[in-house]
Amino acid sequence: MHPAKSVIFFTTASGAGYGLLALLIAATIGGLFPADFWLAFAGYALSYVLITAGLLSSTFHLGHPERAWRALTQWRSSWLSREGVMAIFTFLPTGLYGLHHLFFPDLLPGVMALVGGIGILACIATVYCTAMIYASLKPVHAWANGYVPMGYLLLALMTGSVLLNGLLAAFGYAATLIVLLAVVALVAALIWKIAYWRFLDTTKSISTPESATGLGEFGSVKLFEAPHTEANYLMKEMGFRIARKHASVLRKIALGAGFILPIVLIIIGLYVGGIGLIAASLLAVIAMAIGIVTERWLFFAEARHTVGLYYGASHA
Repeated sequence: MHPAKSVIFFTTASGAGYGLLALLIAATIGGLFPADFWLAFAGYALSYVLITAGLLSSTFHLGHPERAWRALTQWRSSWLSREGVMAIFTFLPTGLYGLHHLFFPDLLPGVMALVGGIGILACIATVYCTAMIYASLKPVHAWANGYVPMGYLLLALMTGSVLLNGLLAAFGYAATLIVLLAVVALVAALIWKIAYWRFLDTTKSISTPESATGLGEFGSVKLFEAPHTEANYLMKEMGFRIARKHASVLRKIALGAGFILPIVLIIIGLYVGGIGLIAASLLAVIAMAIGIVTERWLFFAEARHTVGLYYGASHA
């Protein structure tokens, strides 16, 4: 599949934003977040900037972005529509809790904790809906499986916890529990990513040239002549190919920068403290960003659409 830059940015930025926002609210409700106005303000601001920028960027992939609002009307049958509806709804409880946290901390704490809890669930539901946009596409073997929803949720937790750890360090706080959460989330996401790639490497779609053409009863089917004399939309969007050697290098970059290096840097920062803690935590955020963008590019580039069988692909 063609790795569109807007969709890559959308899935990485919004996931990180929802992960950070959910953890920020959860830490505050649990009494684990420092009573620092500017730290909280920076946390909410960063999460909403990531979420909003990600959602807006997703419309750039549409032929007519001005018609994006129409997608909201199809929530009964479309995961894309459900994701849009949930994204808009999530602003309400999380925004109310953010205002409570920043400006009215003594106002109805029990009620606002319930509102915050609803906001956390809404963040999780929105990320899940985003994942199901891809997991519901049965013609794409790399996406229509249980690994994809799990991965989106894990990556949101991972990126959100690393961002929260970086924010705390930048403001001079060292929260051991947040550090532990970030490391555990990184390890869990690393295990998931390796398992997902092993799944891709060892399985193929049940669709074949024989089943796609309905000519299997006559023997093996091979492409005799291309159905088009020049490139078309399907070949551009669903016939993208990446060399195996390039995929192998990019996988190593994704694993090293996105998962392993942040783990090492966060642990080092915990022991060195001071300016070393700040530097290590922020470097972990930068390394993770590079790795996750690479991972997300591969998520699209390595996916094969069944339509490729009509253009000479041996398997989907």
